[in-house]
Amino acid sequence: MKEKVIEFMNSKKLLLIVLVLTAIIFAIPSINYLLENKTILNFNEYFKFCLDDTNRIEQTIIYLIILTLLTIFYFLIVKNRNKLFKNNKQMYMYIAIISLIFVIVVPFLSSDVFYYLGVGRLDSAYGQNPYYVTIKDFVESGNNSQYLEQDTVLAKGYENDWGSTTVVYGPVWTLVCKIVAGISFGNIDIALLLFKLLNMAIHLVNCYLIYKLTGKKLFVLLYGLNPYMFIEGIANVHNDIYVVTCILTSLYFLLKKKNIIVSIIFLALATAIKYFAILLLPFIIIYYFRDKKPLERLKKCFLYGMLFVFIVAITYVLYIQDIQVLSGIMAQQGKFAKNFYIILMEYFDIPNLVSNVNMIFLISFIIIYFFTCLTLLYKKQIIFREEMRKIEYFLVAFLFLLITNFQPWYIMWLFPLIMWQKKKMIQFVVQIALISQFANSVFLINGEDWRNGTPFTFFMLLEICICLNLGEFKLRTRFKNRKRGLNGDNN
Repeated sequence: MKEKVIEFMNSKKLLLIVLVLTAIIFAIPSINYLLENKTILNFNEYFKFCLDDTNRIEQTIIYLIILTLLTIFYFLIVKNRNKLFKNNKQMYMYIAIISLIFVIVVPFLSSDVFYYLGVGRLDSAYGQNPYYVTIKDFVESGNNSQYLEQDTVLAKGYENDWGSTTVVYGPVWTLVCKIVAGISFGNIDIALLLFKLLNMAIHLVNCYLIYKLTGKKLFVLLYGLNPYMFIEGIANVHNDIYVVTCILTSLYFLLKKKNIIVSIIFLALATAIKYFAILLLPFIIIYYFRDKKPLERLKKCFLYGMLFVFIVAITYVLYIQDIQVLSGIMAQQGKFAKNFYIILMEYFDIPNLVSNVNMIFLISFIIIYFFTCLTLLYKKQIIFREEMRKIEYFLVAFLFLLITNFQPWYIMWLFPLIMWQKKKMIQFVVQIALISQFANSVFLINGEDWRNGTPFTFFMLLEICICLNLGEFKLRTRFKNRKRGLNGDNN
């Protein structure tokens, strides 16, 4: 018996069990909160780790310890993946188990899901157009405040910081919110559970699509077992995970099914959730028609570009009345959070500095992107991997230089193309995603305030530098060891 226990303790399988247990420990504060309160309705302490008996600093330390353990076990499992998972079914089942645990976790780092549901309820139950009517406009007009007592989904949306803003996302996402909120019967607990289960299912679909595209466990686990994905995609219920699904599906039909029309449709659906997905459009079209001459490629870009625009426009038909349909999206882009723009605002008292810097980056981005696409039109040999690497750089620039309202869950945009990147870029994407969760400890300590974006940004930059230096040290160590081996030095 003793020998079997020792054998088990030394086995790689223990890693899987320990990660499950760590995930359960991560969920315990949320479980305690739900058992004590019986509902999520009164949960207003987003950016608090659900430990009412301890202060913020202690809660943050506990969060960081558990997150560190999750991260360590994540990397160890990825490293030993071939020994741990004999087949894909085992791998998917394990990811599903961890995902289900995070379904229980209260969205403590973001309140966006309550805004999603409130907007969906405004649309499904009260027949209001959420692109023109805000939740607060509806509730505060006439005698509509009476609905808050019987409709906890609407009430929770009304309390949200975004409650006075019209929809800030594309209509595909609004339809998803409408469906989920519509079948919740106005109960916030049912609505949140449905949304979390749906996001869990979408997460598993993404894992499957990644494997179909690559045939490698590595990329499935880098994405599917990532603590960042569990926290932002499932616990905090962000909609970026749906954009990932649409992009992966678009690439699947492009590469595996050779169907450009279906590929364009899914890319359009991704864009009708969050508009950044349009950056992939010319690359996908030109790659598909890579055997054509430049003029013919240009014609195809125009033809399929029109198809793309038509599909996006169709999604707006249910809501559009005038150009005001885009006002919510514009309002979101006018906000500032969690990036170097916050530092410029706080430390440099120069008129129009932020807007001018942002404009310079935007113009530079457009020029470089335009000439990259133009060059691609005339390129004789187009290799998909190389083009995906270019797009990834554009996405990184878009994410960190153009967006003034940066949020950690936006890093999810970089994952659909990760399997075609070089090793350093893969490491960067994975590390920056995890680093963002450690950097969020600033908000766990101080609460939600735009000024906390400055220490958040400094924290992220510091951690990135540490990771890069560790990577360089590791490479130098390997080089020295290899050199010693060549010289016959075994000491």
